[in-house]
Amino acid sequence: MHDVIVVGAGAAGAASAYHLAARGHRVLILEAQSMPRRKPCGGGMAASVQRWFPFDLSPAVDQVIEQVRFTWCLDDPVTAVLPGDSPFWIVQRSRLDQFIAEQAVAAGAELVDAASVETMERDGDGWTVTAGGHRYCSRAVVVADGSKSRFASQLALGNPKPRFASAVAVEVEAAVSEPNTARFEFGLVKHGFCWAFPRQGGYSIGVGSFIGNTDVDADAVLAQLLPSLGLATDAGERIQSPLRVWDGHYPLHNTAGAVAVGDAASLCDPFLAEGLRPALLSGLRSAEALDRYLAADDTRQAGEALAGYSLAMRQQWGESMAWGRRIAQVFYRVPKVGYQIGIKRPTAPQRIAQILSGEMGYGDIAQRVIKRLLFQRG
Repeated sequence: MHDVIVVGAGAAGAASAYHLAARGHRVLILEAQSMPRRKPCGGGMAASVQRWFPFDLSPAVDQVIEQVRFTWCLDDPVTAVLPGDSPFWIVQRSRLDQFIAEQAVAAGAELVDAASVETMERDGDGWTVTAGGHRYCSRAVVVADGSKSRFASQLALGNPKPRFASAVAVEVEAAVSEPNTARFEFGLVKHGFCWAFPRQGGYSIGVGSFIGNTDVDADAVLAQLLPSLGLATDAGERIQSPLRVWDGHYPLHNTAGAVAVGDAASLCDPFLAEGLRPALLSGLRSAEALDRYLAADDTRQAGEALAGYSLAMRQQWGESMAWGRRIAQVFYRVPKVGYQIGIKRPTAPQRIAQILSGEMGYGDIAQRVIKRLLFQRG
């Protein structure tokens, strides 16, 4: 009998497992693939996530980003210097996820990889999980099985009808001309944007469309974007990687001792596609709530502990994302106008840089931005 079974050893699951194990709980992580494993992801995250961990994350960091460059159809550039005390980090998910999972194991968690979970069922006062022909039992479960989660909806966790942004991830091995600069291009993608993040030995590139049901013609976009980076038009391995984006406030827990974290909880930023910061935040907050749940004296205290997780994520992430979704819905319908008044405005690049660094939320800028966009649109 374990205290908690964590399904998935991605950033969110590994973070939850670490914080639970560090609090003395018996934690089992079940990962479907063999570790370390690749995961399509731009790999950008605010350096401010370091405050959520007592160990140094820098061994998992590929590149420190000092500035962000925005363009419209590869022209009309705007560059924003990131705040010096909160830069932006680029990581490779295979390294980051493995690194945090290793910290969880060092803290006392058990990791079983190449163990795809087949069933997850309530069993008396606990849970029974089957994976790889084995049966495991626990008092609580953390659903961390990513954007294609099999179990979040089954356990009534998060959005019952998740919304997906259409996205393609590309990894390119190449020399990087400006290793300290992340790039966002807004003119080449209908209802979306593309990004190019430098990492050790190459780029992590993505193409995403964020409103409606627009399919991305990634090859056509990349045929224009890649040469601007000095790359061949057919460079890189291309992987369809839909993003499960935030689309409303929903409970991320149920009263039976289950919580959802990371992509399984639909936490991805609907405007700038940031997913790692909310994943790591949800790992921490879920562990705090489950720690209280496991120590509860009665069902009322247990229920309040789990509800505290959903409330914390709503207050610390969801309320900003509600504004981010509104900005996205207006911006991506009139992107050229959005670029002119939302990016080229003198204070705008720095505001976006502060959002990316975690120093500011969308709510701090949303009403002004939306009013300007709607006025110009009209």
